[in-house]
Amino acid sequence: MFESLARIQHPFARSLTAGLTALSAIALASAIVIGVTKSKDESAYKTALYTSLIGAGCGAFFGLAYTNKRDQKNTTQTLRDGQSTQATESTDWKDWRNFVVIRKVKESEEITSFYLEPEDKGDIPTFQPGQFLTIKLDISGQARPIIRTYSLSDYPEPHVYYRLSIKRELMPSGLDVPPGIASNFMHDQIHEGAVIPAKPPSGKFILDVNKTLPAVLISNGVGITPMISMAKAATRLNPDRPVWFLHGARDGRFHAFRDEIRAIAAQNSNLMLHFAYSRPRDEDANHHHSVGYVDTALIQSLVMQEAEYFLCGSPPFLESIRSGLKQAGVPDNHVFFEMFTKASKATSDRVTTDVDHADVEAAEIVFAQSNQTVIWQGDADSLLAFAEANGLNPPYSCRQGICGTCECKLLEGEVDYQTAPTAAIEDGSVLICISKPKTAKVVLEL
Repeated sequence: MFESLARIQHPFARSLTAGLTALSAIALASAIVIGVTKSKDESAYKTALYTSLIGAGCGAFFGLAYTNKRDQKNTTQTLRDGQSTQATESTDWKDWRNFVVIRKVKESEEITSFYLEPEDKGDIPTFQPGQFLTIKLDISGQARPIIRTYSLSDYPEPHVYYRLSIKRELMPSGLDVPPGIASNFMHDQIHEGAVIPAKPPSGKFILDVNKTLPAVLISNGVGITPMISMAKAATRLNPDRPVWFLHGARDGRFHAFRDEIRAIAAQNSNLMLHFAYSRPRDEDANHHHSVGYVDTALIQSLVMQEAEYFLCGSPPFLESIRSGLKQAGVPDNHVFFEMFTKASKATSDRVTTDVDHADVEAAEIVFAQSNQTVIWQGDADSLLAFAEANGLNPPYSCRQGICGTCECKLLEGEVDYQTAPTAAIEDGSVLICISKPKTAKVVLEL
């Protein structure tokens, strides 16, 4: 009976079913008793009626309570299995939500961590290890809010805060990008008590904690941030899975989370660490395992079995590791990566698509959610830039087709990519940061 009751999805339907079942059972039992005793006392009939009504009420309450227990059990099981589950209070969080910086911790010469809790004190959803958080910063002198994405660098249990660990970005050598406006603002202007709007965790660069195939986490510099989350999740949810954690740094001053990852490894005999310092100091003795860089030769000397590889770091680092793994015969579907900054010109040239770009001089662009229709004149750099010029504020980060933050549903028409996107894109969606209209009408879910 209880299993049949549990199959009814709607709680009020379950309550009604349980109430009617109790009413029928008690009424039948009362009728049998009156029939057997052959009672003709009016009070016996009243007692039977009242008993049936009370039983129906109790049954209805039981049905509702049984539903809540069942749902709670399912939620507990889901969390135990490591799936991403949102608390009831957070299921409607789809846009910006204010978070308060409760702690600010310097992790290395370049990286500082910011611990965020919701200003409304409500629950926050769990996330998949490797995902990022999109934040919005109001920076003086900027015409519009600056939106950036940063990897979640922790995997707390329970999930009561988010941690972002941000590298101060100076003007990079050889790249046509300015110094990091957002990262410098976070380091210099954001302190405990500051309020930062954020969107829910997102991203497809994730570690599936339920797999058993060995995982190799490879990073350099600030690329360590999603790897910390992955290592913690694997240790907590699937400690039998072999995991290698390979990280490269200049020296101990630039090695964030060294003690933290060692503490994780002390709890997990299947988590193997290797730190490579390119220019170690005397005081770095016993804090690293090799001198030099993390490269394919080092990886092959440590990992001698089939595995999944997760890469995060600077563009040259990723280009070298990906190329080396490919030459070593590692299939593409076993290599996952995330790039934080703009790729070099050589890489951009290699991923440029061999398509005839459609020079659409005029097109009708419909922003469906905003109920706005604008004519494209062909002078905008991308659909993202065109949306911004027309007062919209879609999310973005890299503007290079790498991170996938600007992914948007394409409801009608076609777009033309200027370069091949690096980020994985869902069917029916496009990256508006590197695309232009290809047809006379394009409808976007913006």
